[in-house]
Amino acid sequence: MTQEVLPILASDRLMLDRQVAALYGILCEIYGTEKVVLRASKLEALDLIRSEDLAARVLALEKLIYEDPTINTLPTEEEIPQILAALQEEIADFIARRTVEEKLEQRVAERLQERHEEYLQEVRRQIIKENNGPENAQTLKKLAVLEKMSRVTLSRTALEALRPQRLEEIVGQEEAVQSILAKLASPFPQHMIIYGPPGVGKTTAARLALEEAKKISTSPFKASAPFVEVDGTTLRWDPREVTNPLLGSVHDPIYQGARRDLAESGVPEPKLGLVTEAHGGILFIDEIGEMDPLLLNKLLKVLEDKKVEFDSSYYDPGDENIPRYIKKLFEEGAPADFILIGATTREPEEINPALRSRCAEVFFEPLTPAHIQTIVKQAAGRLGVKLEPAVPELIAEYTIEGRKAINILAEAYGLSLYEQQRKKGRRRRLITASHVRQVLRNARLTPFTLIKARETMEVGRVMGLAVAGFVGSVLEIEAVAFPAREPGKGSIRFNETAGSMARDSVFNAAVVYRLLTGDDLYNYDVHVNIVGGANIDGPSAGLAITAAIISAVQGRPLRQDIAVTGEISIQGKVKPVGGVLEKIYGAKQAGMKMVLIPAENAAEVPESLKGITVRPVANVAEALEYLMPATRAGNRRRSKAGA
Repeated sequence: MTQEVLPILASDRLMLDRQVAALYGILCEIYGTEKVVLRASKLEALDLIRSEDLAARVLALEKLIYEDPTINTLPTEEEIPQILAALQEEIADFIARRTVEEKLEQRVAERLQERHEEYLQEVRRQIIKENNGPENAQTLKKLAVLEKMSRVTLSRTALEALRPQRLEEIVGQEEAVQSILAKLASPFPQHMIIYGPPGVGKTTAARLALEEAKKISTSPFKASAPFVEVDGTTLRWDPREVTNPLLGSVHDPIYQGARRDLAESGVPEPKLGLVTEAHGGILFIDEIGEMDPLLLNKLLKVLEDKKVEFDSSYYDPGDENIPRYIKKLFEEGAPADFILIGATTREPEEINPALRSRCAEVFFEPLTPAHIQTIVKQAAGRLGVKLEPAVPELIAEYTIEGRKAINILAEAYGLSLYEQQRKKGRRRRLITASHVRQVLRNARLTPFTLIKARETMEVGRVMGLAVAGFVGSVLEIEAVAFPAREPGKGSIRFNETAGSMARDSVFNAAVVYRLLTGDDLYNYDVHVNIVGGANIDGPSAGLAITAAIISAVQGRPLRQDIAVTGEISIQGKVKPVGGVLEKIYGAKQAGMKMVLIPAENAAEVPESLKGITVRPVANVAEALEYLMPATRAGNRRRSKAGA
């Protein structure tokens, strides 16, 4: 039996219209009105929604809720209630699912937020640990004190402020400076050793020469070429290669403190040294003669290879954790192509022969009083002060070092400022001789040269010359002679502290005296004295001792403005000695007018030498003609015999 379908009443139709409108309202709340319209447009349901026909609007609901554009059959009036009930169930399921998903998403978001905050806290702790390490309130307080101290600085030292800024300002070393510059300006620059006394400008000359060489097109030095300075006396290293600030070393990951990230993966870390820092420039080692011999030999190997090689038992070339730069250092070495300039106050013979063979040698001269006066005047100009006329000469009497002269001037400048502060009405900055004398007294300084040349002549007193390091000085040698109580039984006395070679010179002088005069020196009691008890470690005082003895025995006065040097042979010849140039400068410092040197040393005297006369002599007779001018004519026959 077929069920009869009853028509929908008007009241029921009104209820259905409200249900459809309610469902549209729910969809708009779920998706939003704009999205519902867009979805209806895509599903071709937009016209159906706007229709006055209830069936059309229900069909549009089906398309929207089921998201199916293929539903195109209009429902009958009898089917509409069932369809609306099904659509309500579908919307209820969707809302339930959405509610569950929102709760789940909320829980996920909460968990993510918790994890994110935990991660941020861990990162903060790690950063604090990396920045502060084992810090606490006490260590942080001390750090703050140190940082506060670091912000307090005094002015530069006098040496920094008054140091020459141009090569032309280096006094008394024109030839040496030109020699350094020539070796650096060449396309093939040379390693160098600079010899000279302290305080004459060796370091400053090397630094300024590099800056000048950078401006020359033929020089290989670039504008960024570094000047790395180190003191050879302070270079400390570990023979086990644990540390080597000069050449570099390798820090293993266990005991020697490789960087943490490398240590955790067992990777050794090379630490580069000063030779790599000086790559492309100059490595200046002051007092290179004081370096550890083994370290110096390692440096020579670097000079040959132009690189530093590293080795470590921890290095595994197959380890993928090793950074490429570390592999490159172990496999190719660190670049170290630089020019070595070493400075020393030692004699060339005291320097490692292997080092000398690789280096050109440059000699700086001792500064004369005139040079010191020029340095003092230049420094006063930089300080902006005036000097009393006697100040430069006064300072020059007490030192031959430019550095020391500047220190004396700077201290006198401080005294001047102090007095100016006390006398507020006086604003003129003037350094007086009184200021300098006060500095000299406070420092307990004595004149550098106690022996000065004199115009008078004196019997038995002659000026010899000595050299220590690169500084020459005048020796006062005196002799006294008395007739012996018995002829041929006289005695010769000499300073025991002067040394065996000086004593040999006295005995040689006895033979020469007899050769020149025909008289036996043992007919006299002779006492020879080196004033001040100096130890003479060479035979160069032989000529001076001979002249003093002859003057004392014969009563013939000697000039006191001539200094002499030279070894004496038993045939009366004057033999060559060392340190001639330094001795000449020492004679100039003492105000001597003339220096007598062995003829064989004549080639060592520079043509540019000024301010003193140098006379080469071949034998004792020639020397006596200069020392005893009043008796030159009377001794011409004996001079020929001595020759």
